[in-house]
Amino acid sequence: MKSEFSDPFEEARQKTGLEHIDDQNDPVAMILRHKDVRKTAHNWKTYQSGATPGRIVVPSEVNIRDIRQIPFEVDPPLHKDFRELLDGWFKRPNGKEYQEVLKDQISTLLDEVLSKDTIEVVHDFSLKLQSRALTILLNTSLSESETFISWGTHVFRSEDDSLDASKANVLYDYLDEKINAARNNLGEDLYSVLLQSEVNGKKLTHDEIKGIMILTFAGGRDTVINAVTNTVAYFAEHPESLLEVKNSPDKINKAVEELIRYFSPLTHMGRVVTEDTQICEHAIKNDTRVSLCWASANRDETVFKNPNEVNFDRKINPHVAFGFSHHNCLGATHARQIMRTLLALLADKVTSIDIINSKENIEKWGEFNRKVGFHELNVTFNK
Repeated sequence: MKSEFSDPFEEARQKTGLEHIDDQNDPVAMILRHKDVRKTAHNWKTYQSGATPGRIVVPSEVNIRDIRQIPFEVDPPLHKDFRELLDGWFKRPNGKEYQEVLKDQISTLLDEVLSKDTIEVVHDFSLKLQSRALTILLNTSLSESETFISWGTHVFRSEDDSLDASKANVLYDYLDEKINAARNNLGEDLYSVLLQSEVNGKKLTHDEIKGIMILTFAGGRDTVINAVTNTVAYFAEHPESLLEVKNSPDKINKAVEELIRYFSPLTHMGRVVTEDTQICEHAIKNDTRVSLCWASANRDETVFKNPNEVNFDRKINPHVAFGFSHHNCLGATHARQIMRTLLALLADKVTSIDIINSKENIEKWGEFNRKVGFHELNVTFNK
């Protein structure tokens, strides 16, 4: 089935709990077990995020940026200060007005695709949905979404290159322009709010604001697009699940958490080791890299019963798809609200979905081939 996502890490997780991959001659030790992933994520002193900008990302982005993404690449105690500044803004999706605008956006988009015989979900539905919703998060004009859509599904990657410096510069130049424009004409958008904010009694620098904005644009882009696309594919092949959401809307929250656990839109995130240490009885050297493999942890059979099945009635679901501990995803509230709204509207407006054809998106990590979504998914939405 096209909506099936296998677990390529199962054997290595059970045998050793750790696997090594090469990343641009800066190797990474992948941590695969749920318990070890959470323990490592919590220990920021030994496994730091505040390393060379771009180094904790897998694949490493050190060759395409020198701006630190904030608060993602900052460790405590400064991390806490930035989170306190940003948390209020990024919790706005919990508000009624925000939810109404988001619902209107997604409802309009669904009506558009329902009027067509077929639709390519990745670019003509998921990318549009994510880009339009981002304007609500930024509190900027909906028309800005046309620019975001023109960038494609990833701001740092192109079709031929997993790390495209020239493409990254398009985003950086755009952000410089927006920050400078806001400085000359303060409004109520996120750029203006950051320009007027302080951390520890100091105004944010241009690069600090830019680092926050890079994270806002890059962190929730391909991940949300994957989550939305994969959900459409899942409901196409499991119409009984779409009916379940329609008949029991109180299950939507659990359904969202379970789909996000199962799909794990982000495979892993790195840390840089600050001292010689040990994981799963394996020696880890100072100044080497580890990755917290969220996708593997979310299929850990010692934590999740029948982990390779989607179960909207799963009672306990301690997934780590949005990270864990102090570095949990800043945009998680926004992403969850997108998914909840999408599920409710699909159940309301769509009776069934037919897959015409598809092209899978497979990530290759050493010996592991992991499906993260689709490069292309053509479907018919039926009223």
